[in-house]
Parts: sequence; structure tokens; C-alpha cells
Amino acid sequence: MAVFSKILTMLRGDVREIGQSIVDNNANRIYEQEIVEAKAHVATARQDLTAVMAKEMQATREIERLAGEVRRFEALALEALHKKQDALAEEVAAKVADIEVALAEQTAARDTFAGHIVRLKGLIRNAETTLREHERELAMAKTTESVYRATATISNSMGSSGSKLMSAKESLERIKQRHQDTADRMEAADVLEGEMGHKALERKLEAAGIGATASRTSEVMARLHAKAQQSGGAKPE
Repeated sequence: MAVFSKILTMLRGDVREIGQSIVDNNANRIYEQEIVEAKAHVATARQDLTAVMAKEMQATREIERLAGEVRRFEALALEALHKKQDALAEEVAAKVADIEVALAEQTAARDTFAGHIVRLKGLIRNAETTLREHERELAMAKTTESVYRATATISNSMGSSGSKLMSAKESLERIKQRHQDTADRMEAADVLEGEMGHKALERKLEAAGIGATASRTSEVMARLHAKAQQSGGAKPE
């Protein structure tokens, strides 16, 4: 049973963490919905306020009417007394007393309505002020979230692009290195050919006066000497 209880506790903890994660990930949306619901409650309170104000106005009109009735019946009672109609005057006085009771009830009701109106107006003003503050906070939260989202997008994009650019740069460096290696090998081949190849041997033979070039030079010189001797030994006729 102890193990089962611990498993249930663990599951409750997981559910709480999942719920908290959902709330955190949707904080702005939840906050905005709560503001919407609060504004609906304020709108309902305004409707209730208008209803109470209407009741107060009705009570005020009834008070004015009853006060007029009291004045009218008091005048009638006085007239009955002047005419020595005491019994009638007493009957009118009873009527005045009833009207005054109703007038007192209406006055108390109006005062109650007036008190409710004052309290409701104060509550609504405070609620509207609080709502405006929450709306400003929500706007700031949304703006901050947008900035963070844009920053993350730029960072991720630059990270990916930077990685691609670095890869392209590395590829270019490898190509340059291959080209340089090829040029160096060609230059080395030329140097080696000059030192050890067929052309090197030809240059050495030519420098030693050996080979086709040296023979041709000797032949040319011999021919020139022969012509010079022939020209010098010829007699004029």
C-alpha cells in the first residue's frame, strides 16, 4: 500500500507539472482570456448599475408624488377644520398619515439605492482602472514575446547560415589548397625535369661541345675557313 501511495503521489506530481507547463506555455492567451472575462463582468456590473439608478429615479418620482399628495390632503384637512368638519378632517388626517408612511418607505428605498449606486460606481471605476493596467501589461508581454520570438528566429537563422557559410568557406579553402598543390607539383616537375630529365642531359652535352649542336657548329666553322682560304688563294686574271 505504501508503494501504491507513492506511485499515486508521483502521478499527481507529473500531472501538476504537465498542467503548469501548459499554463506557462499559454500564459499570454490565458491572461488575455481572463481580461476578456473580467471586462464582461464589468459590463454586467454597469447594467446592474443602470438598473439601480433607474430604481432610484423611480423612487425619487414617487417621493415627489407622495409629498404632493401629503400637501394636498393637509390642505383639505385644514379646510375641513375651518368649516368645523372635524370628523372629515380626522379622516383626511388618517389619509395623510398613510401617505407619510409610504413616503418614508420610498425615501428609505431611495437612500438605499443611492448608497448602492455610490458603491457600484466606485467598484466599476476601480475595476476599469485595473483592467486598463492589465491590458497594458498584456500588450507589453505580447511585445516582449514577439521580440524574443524574433530574436530566437534570427539567432537560429544566423546559426544555420553561419554554419553553412563556414562550410562553404572551408570548401573554398580546400579548393584553393588543391590548386596550390597542383601548381607546386607542376613547378616541382619542371625543376626535376631540368635537373634529371632529357633536357638536362642535352644542356650538359651542349655545354661540353658534344652532340648535334656542337658538330654543326664545327662543320659551319670548317666550311667558313675553307671558303676563306679559297677566296684568299685565287689570282686575278
